[in-house]
Amino acid sequence: MFESLTEKLAGVFKRLGGKGKLSEEDVVEGLREIRRALLSADVHFPVVKELTERIRARAVGEEVLSSLTPAQQLLKIVRDEMAALMGGEAASLRLHGQPALVMLVGPKGSGKTTTAGKLALYLRKRGRHPMLFCADPFRPAAAEQLATLARKIGVPFRDGDRDPTGALRAAVREAARVPADTIVIDTPGSLPGQEEILGFLRDLAAAASPGDVLLVLDALVGQEAVEIAGTFAGLGLTGVVLTKLDGDARGGAALSVRYATGLPVLFVGVGERPPDLEVFHPTRMADRILGLGDLAGLFERVEEAAGADLERLSRKVRAGEFTLQDYLEELEALRRAGPISQLLSRIPGFGRVADDPELERELVKVRAIIQSMTPEERANPHIIGASRKRRIARGSGTTVQDVNRLLSQFEKMRRLMRQLGKRRGLPPGWEQFLRENPPGV
Repeated sequence: MFESLTEKLAGVFKRLGGKGKLSEEDVVEGLREIRRALLSADVHFPVVKELTERIRARAVGEEVLSSLTPAQQLLKIVRDEMAALMGGEAASLRLHGQPALVMLVGPKGSGKTTTAGKLALYLRKRGRHPMLFCADPFRPAAAEQLATLARKIGVPFRDGDRDPTGALRAAVREAARVPADTIVIDTPGSLPGQEEILGFLRDLAAAASPGDVLLVLDALVGQEAVEIAGTFAGLGLTGVVLTKLDGDARGGAALSVRYATGLPVLFVGVGERPPDLEVFHPTRMADRILGLGDLAGLFERVEEAAGADLERLSRKVRAGEFTLQDYLEELEALRRAGPISQLLSRIPGFGRVADDPELERELVKVRAIIQSMTPEERANPHIIGASRKRRIARGSGTTVQDVNRLLSQFEKMRRLMRQLGKRRGLPPGWEQFLRENPPGV
């Protein structure tokens, strides 16, 4: 995510960090490079101008030039102003009414149907009772796709068929019996000039009066977000969902949308799975764009996906009982929180490790090796001699060297785990260990 922009901005601050004291000329040159990096990331030009002017107003003065760590102070200013430009604080759904109606609109191919399913799952996990409703009479198989998602995540579904407005009214009337306190409405995609679809959306919005009307945008649209938002402005938009952010190497839309449209970004899609929808936190997003990581987001994601499993494993660690079976279960728990590359990308300084295409393949290899061991070998790896290593390598489709590497990595980890169990906080050397042995490698 944002690899191109992050790398360029990191280069700017690395050069500035090499200077013990910054002159006004250094700051101006740094801002010039930041401007180039933002423009090359397809950030809307007025956004770039506004952001760099805000930074300049604070940076060319005593706050930075007199600081003991001027480059770090400038980095903080850039971070703060980026976050402010993206909204400052996380925004929430309104969820007005009983049931609350959340209508998703946007161009074709932006990911509305997938987002509808993700949003329903997000709401269900937070105690709501969502229903998915298909209001798309234009796209063949739209209802079937949404119905499949509803079954997958375990929420009720209703089809608008040929009369979406009438069917939606019926769904509202029966919501209390279902029960459903929120109806997420999927609608047809439209492009500028497709008046038939836009007219349908206006009529639906007028009849249903949804409390939330979310514009679903592909993060790769960049500056086009402004024109697209204008197409749907008459629908009473209340917020934006940015999809496919995990594939956005530039970051233009994330930085531009709030300023260009005046709408808060509520959620971002960071993967293809139903759980891959996250609340948009401007400060955390600024941190990720600047390569500072997102540890808060990492902890939240892991806790939600695998908190109970990891708590059980932590008790075993404190008791000094960590085995290869536990190691396998730990990796499986982390995988439920998302691809390992996504998790590592949230740790400051681990961006390059996370981008390694071999990461997931190595994780598959580790799982295969452990699964080829007997229960006794998983519990007591010290009994694994040469003949057992050859058998495990054959069974897992790997080499004896791969088995040796895993056993060596596990032993290092177990020693660190024992230290962790004896003290509060992470033991010395954990950062270096993770760099040399990221999970699954």
